[in-house]
Amino acid sequence: MISGTTGLIGLLGQPVSHSLSPVMHNAALKAMDLDWRYLALPCDAENLEAVLNGLQAVSCRGLNVTIPHKQAVAGLCRELSPLAKRLGAVNTLTPLREGGWHGHNTDAEGFLAPLQAQTEQWQDAEAVVLGCGGSARAVVAGLQQLPLAAIHVAGRRPDALETFLGDLKTDQNNGSAPLIAMALEPEAISRVLKTAKLVVNTTPVGMQGHGDDKAMPLGRDLWTAVDASTTLYDLIYTPRPTPWLALGQQRGCRTIDGLEMLVQQGAASLRRWSGRADVPVALMREGALRSLDSNQAQPEQSPT
Repeated sequence: MISGTTGLIGLLGQPVSHSLSPVMHNAALKAMDLDWRYLALPCDAENLEAVLNGLQAVSCRGLNVTIPHKQAVAGLCRELSPLAKRLGAVNTLTPLREGGWHGHNTDAEGFLAPLQAQTEQWQDAEAVVLGCGGSARAVVAGLQQLPLAAIHVAGRRPDALETFLGDLKTDQNNGSAPLIAMALEPEAISRVLKTAKLVVNTTPVGMQGHGDDKAMPLGRDLWTAVDASTTLYDLIYTPRPTPWLALGQQRGCRTIDGLEMLVQQGAASLRRWSGRADVPVALMREGALRSLDSNQAQPEQSPT
């Protein structure tokens, strides 16, 4: 029941009509007995500032932000967390008592969640990140929290890759793995695959409705000999599994898709808004899966 005391939280983006976020968040709110409702709120770029001001005025309790506003909204925040500043992107807004919004990014936390259970597996291991776009920023920020020996980042444009690495570079004294640039082409990736234990696809190749649904990053031949000890992590979750992950499963690899990242980043946001640690992640996951299976929802690209 929605009443005069019901609080509003929601998602800003364009488009958002097929987002899984309302289903998974509202399942969590019901279980937590919170008198809040989560809505998908379509917003065009030219209206972003006005919409934020309006939602602040009606005491909105918190917002998620998705494409195409993650970078633009950072410039409209009164405060930014250190991670949001570093990534140059915000996906979680929390209202400040003195007015304005605090911007944070939970994408790195969401990405990292399914990898943290086997932290010892990543000790002195090497990881490969395919792509150096916005999504890859949160991925690399997450990987820098693991005890990896090296993080290889593959990009097609040397200038964009150089900028990416410069922005994400950390002080090596803090123990994070060095970032190594490489070309996003089969020969270079093939060499690194011989030692890598984790490969993350941040490109849209293989996404339902994006070109060839049967495509794989850099072609099928590259992955036919991937070792079973390698974990494959695809930020795409439609179809489930993607062709790349399906091949990995045939090879005996552990595979992870982007639905878990979507759920975990959403749960992290809800913890911030509510100040509670008892967010029912399992119920959020179940809700998202039911909605995905029944409606064949279009992918909401959680990462930046």
